[in-house]
Amino acid sequence: MGTEKGTRPGAGGRMARTGLAALLLSAAFLLALAATPVHAKYASLVMDAETGRVLHAVNADTRNYPASLTKMMTLYLVFEALDKGRLSLDLGLDVSARAARQPASRLGLGKGTTISVGDAILALVTKSANDVATVIAEHFSGSERRFALVMTAKARRLGMSRTTFRNASGLPHRGQLSTARDMAILARRLLTDFPQYYHYFSTDTFRYDGVSHRNHNKLLASYEGTDGIKTGYIRASGFNLVASAKRGGGRLIGVVFGGDSPGARDRHMAKLLDKGFRKLNPAPKQAKRLPPPLPAGGKSGDQWGIQVGAYKSYSPAYAIAVKARAQAPAYLEGGRIRVVPSRNGKRRPLYRARILGLSKRQAYRACRVLEKRNMSCMELKQRIQLAQAGG
Repeated sequence: MGTEKGTRPGAGGRMARTGLAALLLSAAFLLALAATPVHAKYASLVMDAETGRVLHAVNADTRNYPASLTKMMTLYLVFEALDKGRLSLDLGLDVSARAARQPASRLGLGKGTTISVGDAILALVTKSANDVATVIAEHFSGSERRFALVMTAKARRLGMSRTTFRNASGLPHRGQLSTARDMAILARRLLTDFPQYYHYFSTDTFRYDGVSHRNHNKLLASYEGTDGIKTGYIRASGFNLVASAKRGGGRLIGVVFGGDSPGARDRHMAKLLDKGFRKLNPAPKQAKRLPPPLPAGGKSGDQWGIQVGAYKSYSPAYAIAVKARAQAPAYLEGGRIRVVPSRNGKRRPLYRARILGLSKRQAYRACRVLEKRNMSCMELKQRIQLAQAGG
């Protein structure tokens, strides 16, 4: 077959070689680009866990890669299944070949083995194990892709309007995106919807198959009051963290996206939480304005409140009170949450979850609403001294 008119013999070969060289050059450029560090977008938010009020926000609605913060939603769905009786903590979950191949961070599960739901929860919280996230996804939905669709649908129902999930672990995927605000919403819902399981996030060390795994969230040890919840990192995201801490009867949720290093991220989070607690608990100034003790002969009145549960630790008691306020805001929004420890001899104290500062009508109406939603509720009445008016 002859060459095209006006084309010298051999020119086609030279053109092919030129095209190949260009292709190799492009490939080299793309490889160099891939090796260039990606500068993640910084974002942060601090929220009052009790009311949902945002105390600080920078780029709070900017979509970023959540990395292993994704596992918070994976855990939300696990807790929901436990709460509804569809899972039990001792149920064994099968490990597929695909799950066993997941990259680090991983627990090192072997194909054909099983892991209990209880151990799977601890592995996600502490080790942030990607192989375990896949095991859970496949147990729920048959494939990780289908499970991600369930995750995204749940996110929408929780009010996470700018979040899309593509896997259960947070491993890199260009379509897996969230925001600081959405992650704060998810953290708050984990607190309020499943107070009985939130304690898992404060686990310091998890031992599995003879190996101990320490929690990646170092704020548990370095920042007073921290009791959860999750770290995350991929190169495209930087170092992410969602943390929750309680001080002085209040609780904050903090979110940081795009930290330069684990240490820098943790120090920045500590500063944000410090500022948040100063806004949340301006106690010294308020204390100076409190009225002096009443003299004898002052009038008395009734102060009402409700009690919505008693627990063996502070966190679930506080969380159930937050949930109660969210369930009956028309009657409880102005109430003050108080967790009151009560000892009985040498036994460990019970932490009683209460909402105080209500009228009798508010207390009774709130209990009727909560009882209809299968929450326990008991009205409380306290006698208080009221100051006499004087000149």
